[in-house]
Amino acid sequence: MSSIKQFQVTFDCAEPERLARFWCEVLGYVVPPPPEGFATWDDFKSSQPPEQRDAWFACSDPSGVGPRLFFQRVPEGKVVKNRVHLDVRVGTGLVGEERLAALEAECARLVPLGAVHVQTLYDGNDSCIPMQDIEGNEFCID
Repeated sequence: MSSIKQFQVTFDCAEPERLARFWCEVLGYVVPPPPEGFATWDDFKSSQPPEQRDAWFACSDPSGVGPRLFFQRVPEGKVVKNRVHLDVRVGTGLVGEERLAALEAECARLVPLGAVHVQTLYDGNDSCIPMQDIEGNEFCID
């Protein structure tokens, strides 16, 4: 059996480019260059039939280590809790108040970008902050 070397995480959403740019800010990801033959993404979009414009967008880890994120427009809105979510790992190796402070600082950075702070979970040692992105998808600051 061969092992998988790469994978991407796909988000169903209403506004692919807007959500991709939000996650670029969260993760330090970048928008890749426009497709071959196009100077800008706007040039590419204007070349598409109206029904395909803004149908998808992607972003990637500039170091090439993390998975590509792909955002595709779907007609239905989000209805229920995600079955899969991302954990944004900012507190790795930290415990107690030091960990909580790192998570709270990241939460404070993301709220002005449009993220929603759902709650802070803290038991005196371990902590996690469940949040929602700009389209209501759950993720955790961990």
